[in-house]
Amino acid sequence: LFAAGDIFYVQGYWNRKSGSEVSIPQSVQDAVQRRTARVSEAARYVLTLAAVAGRHFDFALLQQLTQYDEHQLLLVMKELVSAQLVVEESADQFAFRHALTRQAIYSQLLTRERRMLHRTIAETMEQQPPVTPDLHLEDLAYHFYQARDWQKAVDYAQRAGEKALGLYAHRAAIDYFTWALEAADQLSLSPTPALYRTRGQAYETLGEFDQAQHDYTQALDAARKMNNRAAEWQSAIDLILAQALDDPVRHARSLNRIGNWHLNVEQANEALRYHREALAIFQQLHDSLGIAETLDLLGMTSYLGGDLIGGTAYYQQAIALFDELGNREGLTSSLATLTMRASTYHSDALIAVTSLAEVLPDAERAVKVAREIGQRSAESYALFQLGLCLGSQGEYTYALAACQQSLHIAEEIEHRQWQTEAHAMLGGVYDGLLANRQASDNFEQALVLAEETHSLFWTRMATGYLASVSILLHDYARAEALLHTALSHDTATQTLAQRMLWCASVELALAQGHPTRALEIIDQLVASAAQGAEGQSSLRVLKLRGEALVMLQRPVEAEIAFEAAREIATTQGVRPVQWRICIALGNLYQAQGRNTEAEQAFATARTLIEELAATITDESLRDNFLQRATAMLPHSRPLSPKQAAKQAYGSSGEIQSRDCRRPGAERTDHRNPREQYHAQVEPHLTQADRKLGDRKRIDREHVKTCSSFSTCPSPEIYVLPSCNLRTRPR
Repeated sequence: LFAAGDIFYVQGYWNRKSGSEVSIPQSVQDAVQRRTARVSEAARYVLTLAAVAGRHFDFALLQQLTQYDEHQLLLVMKELVSAQLVVEESADQFAFRHALTRQAIYSQLLTRERRMLHRTIAETMEQQPPVTPDLHLEDLAYHFYQARDWQKAVDYAQRAGEKALGLYAHRAAIDYFTWALEAADQLSLSPTPALYRTRGQAYETLGEFDQAQHDYTQALDAARKMNNRAAEWQSAIDLILAQALDDPVRHARSLNRIGNWHLNVEQANEALRYHREALAIFQQLHDSLGIAETLDLLGMTSYLGGDLIGGTAYYQQAIALFDELGNREGLTSSLATLTMRASTYHSDALIAVTSLAEVLPDAERAVKVAREIGQRSAESYALFQLGLCLGSQGEYTYALAACQQSLHIAEEIEHRQWQTEAHAMLGGVYDGLLANRQASDNFEQALVLAEETHSLFWTRMATGYLASVSILLHDYARAEALLHTALSHDTATQTLAQRMLWCASVELALAQGHPTRALEIIDQLVASAAQGAEGQSSLRVLKLRGEALVMLQRPVEAEIAFEAAREIATTQGVRPVQWRICIALGNLYQAQGRNTEAEQAFATARTLIEELAATITDESLRDNFLQRATAMLPHSRPLSPKQAAKQAYGSSGEIQSRDCRRPGAERTDHRNPREQYHAQVEPHLTQADRKLGDRKRIDREHVKTCSSFSTCPSPEIYVLPSCNLRTRPR
């Protein structure tokens, strides 16, 4: 692509040609020409119209353009499908089998011919009564722009940009606003300050501050020329001018924008200050939507700032308000992000609020709402959050399906940030599957995308992920180089991304035989835990603490750390971490000659490993997982499924706990009353009862039906297009 000039580097940024300018390989052109030569003239005509319409095209639109009746057009579409040029996506929509097929056909048209067809399609779409307002804004903007109908392009492109901005598709918004500015220039019109300002906001959110500053300056100049005080503000002086105008709503929104900027550069405390000030203004105005949106921002800022407890409180208020207002766009976003409040592999360096079982319904509902309102961007976001939740539980098949579908949508709508996050979530699932190479590839791609979009938060997160998996691959030099670029001795340990990097640094110190340094970092992580979490620690930090203490030959303290981590992993349903902790405890018991406890810990780990493997439908992934996971266990003859069940659940009417043995279980003289209570009660609790704790008890047959889920998933959520999932193992 670089050699062909299809991508190029200008003023510090990579860019690409528009789709119509990209070079098509001659081999592709020849193959398409051979296939089109074999179809009828009517089919070639329809194919040409479809190529101009876009990669995906509607049957109804083609019918209007061709004036064919339904039967005639169906015959033509069957012919094109048989020729392997297009595929049927649904009863109403078709798509080219490959983007290059469409591009090859499109490139054969003369420029004037393209413009004429774009105009015809745009005018036809304009006459269609929309199912919902602004349904075809993006398509109308595109076709009128390509038709060089500048008058229509100005209006539709600006409206499409505003819509994209509202959906957080900032890169697409920039493209639409740029089209509108070009159209205005062709008409010798002075662009409005709002047009420059909104494009500047999109650049600012993406961290492209030079472009944002340029647009804000243009907006200021345009406002002064028009003597428009209300438009005379830009990012650098936005807050001051909003206050001078005595407009509290604009003032509050300016505060939120500035707060969001601070969050993007990892200044969470500053961001919280601005958002809280904005919240106070909206509350004084009784502006429910402003309150809900600001609560959502406060929730995100708290989460990324390292406080899941405070962030959850904000999100719960935001969700209640969005529900009350019927604002489903805000609802799906808040529900999806609320997934992070549990010990996921994305947030397990923070103090968790609840179990993964409680989080799952929120993630499912977020996907459902996003699909109901037809928001592809929101669906992509909700899907990778769902994948995160499932992967953290060890439901790997469904997690992979959700993340892959999320990535597919993000690539289709060209949402770079969601592509970054989907790759990171996929990497996490593969990491849980012990497929380290696949994990590394996805984390690598996430890092590339994060750097392209200038996202400091995601650059740090992807670096932390990639460093951790590099350590697992024994590539310590690479891990060290990655961490050296992202960390300095004075980097704080507060935000989610900072803690991710420091945890990876602990892992590297342990791998290189420096447990004292590792423990120093761990102590800093514990000391900097979020306010309101005194006496608590996170799952990942506790596990790392245990590993460091083992290396320092401090077994009593190591056991306490591992036991605390095991308790969190068990009660919160984090099975991928639970089996690893059981192995660590087993090794610790074995080193102390506590062989009975060691055997029970290893048996529990083996049972968990086999349970997780049973849900992996991909044979190669399952075999790799079993081979690598069981290799971590002491060498012994593998248990049969019946033996594993007997050892895990007990026999002769006695139900044994699936937890690793609590310390001192056979040494009753040294147990405190709390330990005695657990020793007496725990053996009589079923797996489902123990997970649910004192809150409630549920029907045991229902637990059996749900297999490893603490609560049954909603089946319709997991019918993910293009994933070709088999029936879920029971």
